[in-house]
Amino acid sequence: MDDKPRNLKAMLAEAKDASELMVDLAYAALYFDDEGMAEAVLDLEEEMSDLVHEMRSLTMLAVRHPREVDGMSSVLLVVSSIEQIANAAVDISKIVLRNIGIPQALLVDMAEAAEVSHRLVVAQGSHLVSRSLADLELPVVVGMRVVAIQRGRRWLTDIGGESVLEPSDVLFVRGEPAGIVRLRELASASVWVPPQFDPTQGLTDLDRAVDTLVEMKNLSETSIGLAYSALVLRDLSLAREVRSLEERLDGMKVSLQTWVLRAAASDIDPSQLRGLLHLAEAAEDIGDQALQMVTLVLDQEDIHPVLALALGDTSDVVVQVPIGSESAAENMSLGSLGLSVDPGYHVLAIRRAGSYLYNPQKNIVLRSGDELLASGPEEGRERFAEICGYVLQFDDETGMVDLTPTAS
Repeated sequence: MDDKPRNLKAMLAEAKDASELMVDLAYAALYFDDEGMAEAVLDLEEEMSDLVHEMRSLTMLAVRHPREVDGMSSVLLVVSSIEQIANAAVDISKIVLRNIGIPQALLVDMAEAAEVSHRLVVAQGSHLVSRSLADLELPVVVGMRVVAIQRGRRWLTDIGGESVLEPSDVLFVRGEPAGIVRLRELASASVWVPPQFDPTQGLTDLDRAVDTLVEMKNLSETSIGLAYSALVLRDLSLAREVRSLEERLDGMKVSLQTWVLRAAASDIDPSQLRGLLHLAEAAEDIGDQALQMVTLVLDQEDIHPVLALALGDTSDVVVQVPIGSESAAENMSLGSLGLSVDPGYHVLAIRRAGSYLYNPQKNIVLRSGDELLASGPEEGRERFAEICGYVLQFDDETGMVDLTPTAS
């Protein structure tokens, strides 16, 4: 990571970003069967351990009066949850590093995710060398954004448009799977071929278990985003959605365990089933930690102001914007809007008629009055609001954001 932060707010923001990056890389390491990406998760774990230790120490030192204990205890709870999310990412990466069996059908299904992470090395003389990210406009050109750079032994996680790429930089990117091929061409990297399912392997009976596990992956990632949003916004309805997701993950894990135990008695190679149990456990752990964080909201406990400041001050910001009448987004499907390309935002959930549709599919049609909960780069926030039919105004003095309908 970059130079160590000097205050609790910056530490929390970096730890949140790092834990989410670790989860992304762990799932991607599994999908690409990439030991380098799995090793990167372990490297980040070492950095995370140091960061967690510093945050705990600083939190204890910051308590100067008994009345501050409740507020600071909320910080310790979130720090612990972030640490456990990172540990779950390590468990996922060990599926690759320890060659724990994973059916090929699972990798093929993971390719259908709305967003995937990828790792590639920038070659000398490639189109990317000595150019800034703002100049390259990768979210527009390939539908993927750089979330971290490994430069030698340094980790650069505070990525902005001014960041200039160098030869041998290891880029960690996130975005639409279709952009991987073009991005590798720009980096002069070797040709990548997505995993293909071979029906002759006789694993078609795994379809139900594989579909369940892919859904668990999606729900676990969604629960993290919703949990952070619930804390920043102190939104009780969002917190309840996280609790609902955690309950679904619990039920799905039990169903998967039962299926695997039954399948073990059949002709299916049991070595290919171990990874299913391992991955299900990690996905459920992530959901548990998301729920742990939102108990602060559910139980209406004191939440220290530094949490909202830190969790809202990360490389990806979370925005909640309604769909305005006669806006560019009204009556359009998510897929046709291409928000993941321009402005580079991923929709976590849609609030409609008082309830949330989490991890919405691309074919869902947006209506006037829907509220989009999305995460993406800070520089794309105004563009995102514009598409939804609003002008975003930021008050530098108060830090508040106002949305004014474009029509007015």
